[in-house]
Amino acid sequence: MIVLLLLAIPLEDTRRVNAEAEYDHARQLFLRGYLEASQQEAEQGYRQFQVQQPEWASRFRLLEAEVLLRRGMNEDALRVLRLWPSGSEDTEEIIHERTLEGVALTRIQRFPEANERFSQAERFCSGGAYNACGGVLRARGVLAMAHGQLATAQQFFLDSLSFARAHHDRLLEATAFLNLGVVSLQSERYDEAVDRSEDAYRIAIELGAEDLAQNAQGNLGWGYFELGDAERAQKLSLEAQKRAAGLGNIRDETKWATNAGYVYQDSGDLGRATESYSQALALATQIGSQEDIINSLEDLAYLFIEIGKLDEANAYLQQLAPLIRTTENRLDELDVTLARGEIAAARHEDQQAETAFRTVDADPESQISMRLGAEHELAKLYEGRGDAASADRMYQTALLTFEKAREQLKNEDSKLPFLANATPIYDDYIHMLVAEGKADQALAVADHSRARTLAQGLGLDVPVQPAALHATEIARKADATLLFYWLGHAQSYLWAVTPRQTRLFPLPAKGEITAVVERYQNALLGPDDVLASSNEDGRALYQMLVAPASDLIRPGSNVVILGDGVLTRLNFETLIVPSPRPHYWIEDATLVSAPSLYMLASAKPSSESGRKALVLGDALSPGPDYPELPNAPVEMERIEKHFAAGGQTILVRQ
Repeated sequence: MIVLLLLAIPLEDTRRVNAEAEYDHARQLFLRGYLEASQQEAEQGYRQFQVQQPEWASRFRLLEAEVLLRRGMNEDALRVLRLWPSGSEDTEEIIHERTLEGVALTRIQRFPEANERFSQAERFCSGGAYNACGGVLRARGVLAMAHGQLATAQQFFLDSLSFARAHHDRLLEATAFLNLGVVSLQSERYDEAVDRSEDAYRIAIELGAEDLAQNAQGNLGWGYFELGDAERAQKLSLEAQKRAAGLGNIRDETKWATNAGYVYQDSGDLGRATESYSQALALATQIGSQEDIINSLEDLAYLFIEIGKLDEANAYLQQLAPLIRTTENRLDELDVTLARGEIAAARHEDQQAETAFRTVDADPESQISMRLGAEHELAKLYEGRGDAASADRMYQTALLTFEKAREQLKNEDSKLPFLANATPIYDDYIHMLVAEGKADQALAVADHSRARTLAQGLGLDVPVQPAALHATEIARKADATLLFYWLGHAQSYLWAVTPRQTRLFPLPAKGEITAVVERYQNALLGPDDVLASSNEDGRALYQMLVAPASDLIRPGSNVVILGDGVLTRLNFETLIVPSPRPHYWIEDATLVSAPSLYMLASAKPSSESGRKALVLGDALSPGPDYPELPNAPVEMERIEKHFAAGGQTILVRQ
């Protein structure tokens, strides 16, 4: 997991004008995120004023260390701080110096020394009200995060937020929101993390703090990825990585390269994921950031497990072992335990794998995502042994764990994309049930994966666990043939349901179907008539998705499409039926869509009485770029015939 904690403490003073102007300019460069330029000016300022104005040289030296720390160059920051004049009588500066040194020591995992520096700073803070003391609170949060003490870290960051507001320090307020967002990310409260990161981003934009803005932007990318919104996550992560590189912020560049790798790996682009993680490891090694080196090694280990290169994965874990022993971070230990379990499972060392997974699942410090991963792996382990009963129980346990995680989300907008995190579990469970000959139960599980979130948004009560579906009764009530699709990683399925029977048909894998759908949708948006041009993709999709169940669909009858994934955006009416002559499927059936069987069964029958219509169309053309539609009047007349004259509101022309 990525941990991103920002340190930026403005210092205030009014001394000799020439030194002050030089310092303020360098400081503004830092606050706006131009780190390399700020570092250069701080170095020059120190050399320029170290003899004639040593008090200002001291400030330039602290600024140089702060910039280096922000860039992730912790050893260099410590080197600069060792040259700082220890005889300074400015208490604000002393507090600031102790804080910076403590954070640098935290980053290189010299925790006892870091704790001592913070204690020294706190003793100065106890003697009076100093602006730099807000940074001490924040730095304590950094140390708590390094130990995996999330509740303690959150309290320190909340205290720093209160300090910022009491002292009208907008920059400290922004960093408090940013760091609270990191705590939310680590605690897997992802919609809360997005809210806090957006607060940080808003303040950063108001302040013109470019570095802080890219920081918040990258954390937003992480939050949206964990919520299942991969497209938005990828865009935010790549933009943040580019901005961090342009600003000379190597540490943040490392983190956003990692975020991009997560999205690539999730989408199956393992080559790009490898490049991103390797880039992150190289950058982390360049700046000596132990925390980021650990994250990158963990990511590469899991990636190579997925690829099937177990020896390489194990080599990364061996590199991790001595690093983790010094962190005292239980989450890192559990992450490695889970990875070792996956390697053991892949090598058919079942007992070793089961022990590892149960250790992670039972540990009270495990994150929900870790428990979810352990339970999923246990289910697959039991399935591989042929113990279907134990596998079934563990799949259901994993899905209950997922539901608990989803219940923690506060925003309804977050719950729908969050479903993507459970898709691999549902996919494996459905595949197992089908293999066991339990097609009806598999249909119930597949429908439950959609119905739970969708129905909650409409205020409907949906059981936490999949319940038995009476699919044929739902088809009878709808007076239709139901075509229910599930797009799986290795195998997709179609359940065709009529009032009399339910039949299951295997379909190609999700990737193959998606490629054809995307090509056909592009063709539909193009200038050519796909029917006249005998588009092969339109025919192929009909043969792939509909033809297997064609004998269950009476000519002219109703068909309800319950799509999945990319199929929810496909207009099935445009699929091309090849015989007796090529024609659109809309000529053979009346098609409607539904999100799930559960919701279809819950729908109330429509009333034919008192129907009203609002009809808008046949508008005036605003110019030659938007010509009038010649058939619009005819289409509107056809619609009007279906409604009583008194129940129509018609808006046309002007």
